[in-house]
Amino acid sequence: MNGPVKDYVCLDLETSGLYPRLDKIIEIGAVKVLGGVAAERFQTFVNPGRKLSGHTSEITGITDRDLESAPYIEEALPEFLAFAGELPLLGHSVLFDYSFMKKAAVNQGLTFERTGVDTLKLARKFLPELESKNLGFLCRHFGISHTAHRALGDALATQRLYEVLCGLFLEGNEKDFAPQPLIYRVKKEGPASSAQKERLYKLTAAHKLELDADIEKMTKNEASRTIDKILAQYGKIPEKEKF
Repeated sequence: MNGPVKDYVCLDLETSGLYPRLDKIIEIGAVKVLGGVAAERFQTFVNPGRKLSGHTSEITGITDRDLESAPYIEEALPEFLAFAGELPLLGHSVLFDYSFMKKAAVNQGLTFERTGVDTLKLARKFLPELESKNLGFLCRHFGISHTAHRALGDALATQRLYEVLCGLFLEGNEKDFAPQPLIYRVKKEGPASSAQKERLYKLTAAHKLELDADIEKMTKNEASRTIDKILAQYGKIPEKEKF
């Protein structure tokens, strides 16, 4: 494809942090655009299986109470994939959102290979004079309505920003607006083993700890890191506490 994308899904996520290997999706928002017209919306909170940091709640306005009855990613992701089909993705720093989604997909044994368009990359190329290229600044610059740091609000704003950028800079720059392969390599992480979970339950009971994360939802790597952290801070289970 050598021209602007007319059929696509504009995706935005809210996450518990910045790193797909360590952090979790907490909200998915998306707009399906067909023939250049916004046709459908998708929004869901996602229970990350852990408590949010105060910093995350402060930025997003999302609380643990919002998430406690939300679906886990194992349910939310297939619903999003059914909504999105095989359409290209659009996003502001689209590889960030894609990386979280692909990690979740790979962990579920699902395929998630997509092409995409990045409005952040477009802004950096065509608006070098602007002091900031973040979504909020660009929306203020172009007078785009924007509900910041909420997934659907950001997705709607990004879709409108793409339309504005197409109107201003598309002619003669069609290749810049065409979807490109999104590349993010990730290995599958299996769930925590029975032995890991048993050890965590014993460690937390012996040291009277309350974890921020649900042991039953941990991956092997998460369980291993948590065990190491407890042992480093509190030590092994005292002999008299073993059971």
